[in-house]
Amino acid sequence: MNKLIKIALGLAVLTLVGSGAYWLGSQSQVAVQASSTAAKAERKLLYYRNPMGLPDTSPVPKKDSMGMDYVAVYDGEETAAGQLSISVDKVQKLGVKSEAAALRELGSSLRVTGRIEVNERLTYTIAPKFAGWVEKLYVNTTGQSVTKGQPLLDVYSPELVSAQREHELAVQGLMAMKDADAEAQASMSRLVQSSRDRLRNWDISDLPSSSTKGQPRVTFRAPASGIVLEKKAVDGMRFMQGEVLYQIADLSSLWVIAEVNEQDIAKVKVGSHARVQVDAYPAQEFDGKVDFIYPTLNSATRTVQVRIAIANAQGLLKPAMYAHAVLPSAASGKVLAVPDSAVIDSGKRQVVLVRLAEGRFEPRTVSLGQHGDGYVQVLSGVSEGEQVVTSANFLIDAESNLKAALSGMTAAIPAEIVAPVVQTMKSKSVGHQAHGTLDAINEDGTVSITHEAIQSLGWPGMTMDFELENSSLVVGIKPEAAIDFEIVEREPGVWVITKLQAQHGGY
Repeated sequence: MNKLIKIALGLAVLTLVGSGAYWLGSQSQVAVQASSTAAKAERKLLYYRNPMGLPDTSPVPKKDSMGMDYVAVYDGEETAAGQLSISVDKVQKLGVKSEAAALRELGSSLRVTGRIEVNERLTYTIAPKFAGWVEKLYVNTTGQSVTKGQPLLDVYSPELVSAQREHELAVQGLMAMKDADAEAQASMSRLVQSSRDRLRNWDISDLPSSSTKGQPRVTFRAPASGIVLEKKAVDGMRFMQGEVLYQIADLSSLWVIAEVNEQDIAKVKVGSHARVQVDAYPAQEFDGKVDFIYPTLNSATRTVQVRIAIANAQGLLKPAMYAHAVLPSAASGKVLAVPDSAVIDSGKRQVVLVRLAEGRFEPRTVSLGQHGDGYVQVLSGVSEGEQVVTSANFLIDAESNLKAALSGMTAAIPAEIVAPVVQTMKSKSVGHQAHGTLDAINEDGTVSITHEAIQSLGWPGMTMDFELENSSLVVGIKPEAAIDFEIVEREPGVWVITKLQAQHGGY
């Protein structure tokens, strides 16, 4: 009796366990089905669209005439007018990158390039105002350092000798007329002054005196300390009045002539500090000061020249060196900006591609402001937080233009012409899969096939002759072999086999 009770209790426990397991399994299955149904509801497939933007859709996956897969379009992903849709695979292959438009401070510094030039204020020339001959050179090499007052050359000039003699005679005449009346002395004084002014106008400061009488030569001296940049004087040469014999420059102070872009010139202020570097001393910086902003714009380069004065006490900097300058500019607060690489500039307008969703883009025309640190201010066209394409945007824009052109072509053609063309394209590009048996290879190049029912065409099973796209399709396949093949209607009623192979590799 006890044994029977134990058996009954065991059966009852097993029944309860089985019922619980069944209930848990059914609940789990219901949860899985519910989640699957919810997932399907969240992402409902609408149709497949033509990858080239042609007005052709399909309810099932297919390829176009070039072998490109049609793109799946899900609920909520319909491409609105003016937008561009690209498959996720193509986005990954193109390497598309994007960045959010954000508020930034631009113009904290402005980097420009330029060249070092001689300070024009510290340049001097030796150009006699009379004709003559070079008698002796004291400085005879270009690049030689000279100090102020140092002799440069001796010259002889008949005109100068004559002027000096006239001055001597006038002085002697004034001394001889010391006992004459006041009017005569005044007249002779005016003659002395006139001859003296003539010599001084010729830059002859050493006027003839008792110690210089009979000296027909004049010594020219350096007007300032510096370097001889140019020397045209040669021993014994004849020179004309106004001819440059020496050019001397003081290189202790130089100019950096920097080229500033047109859109950045408003950031540069006269008197602001500048930091200058040259390739010869990349680890060293030279302090400068913005001295002048030139009033003209170079129409070829669209740049304005800015002059920076820089000290060169050690003589490290040389004229004609290339220089890199950093100019500070007053920050105008945070502005909405995007990377420079995000802007596609056609010359007539500036466009950015806004990334709306995965694979969906919208071109936007934007108005731009100041540039700085690799970013550009956006005045209109983009909102803060919107993702703009920074890489491969030119490729996307090219594809967008291609699709727009194709759409424009189809829109310009009347509907009664477009419909037959689209239908013909569909019939020529859509293949239908079939199975059957190769009955014979005919002498005219066609093949006779007994095929099963072709559901996509609504054909029942029958025996038909088909043309081959290429005679090599049947090479190695013997009659009575089971085959898989694909047919395409090239012309109304003309069906051509584009693919053919034996089933299971049989021959």
